[in-house]
Amino acid sequence: MLIDISLPFASHVPVWPGDIPFSCGWTARREDGAAVNLGALTMSAHAGTHADAPLHVESSWRASESLPADVFVGPVHVIALPTDLASDAVITRELVVALLALRHTDVVVPMRILCRTNQSVSHDAFPDAWPALSEDAADWLTNNGLRLWGTDAPSVDARPSKELPVHHALFSAGAYVLENLALRDVVPGVYELLAQPLAIHGADAAPVRAMLRAV
Repeated sequence: MLIDISLPFASHVPVWPGDIPFSCGWTARREDGAAVNLGALTMSAHAGTHADAPLHVESSWRASESLPADVFVGPVHVIALPTDLASDAVITRELVVALLALRHTDVVVPMRILCRTNQSVSHDAFPDAWPALSEDAADWLTNNGLRLWGTDAPSVDARPSKELPVHHALFSAGAYVLENLALRDVVPGVYELLAQPLAIHGADAAPVRAMLRAV
């Protein structure tokens, strides 16, 4: 069974305030005498569910065509933050260890982790705040095997952040990012992730249709 964990690309789904929302226009319509209907899409690269590329935070880093296929497909651990956690809480190394039920002596973490923060974009609202990894937790995760951190929030960094330390920590260690996942109804556990970014060249992010398969 496949579980769709993607936000739709739709005009009613909010984007980061000030960013370009999704829209679908028409360059040809059957009703106007054309042989076919032809659509034209306009959107931010960060609308809906997407994978950030390193270029997003550093102009000299690699663009969306560099996103490695093997990172976005394979076993994944889904974790869920406590529902009573503050909306702007810091996700510490200790909290991640507890949610993954790792022994403190473990030195290998899952290659892929998706985190349900309970602060995702809804059909009519963009969240005011969301929990984000600490830079220390990001460093510890990548030092011990993490290659992909995904979140249902709009960013892996906190909303007020301008320096984006978590993006920098993950990308500089060779790890990658999925954002705007739809994890509200997903039970924490181990799944197979199918979340290939589209083959878009030269962008700072690429849209994704993300799925989980029960294992």
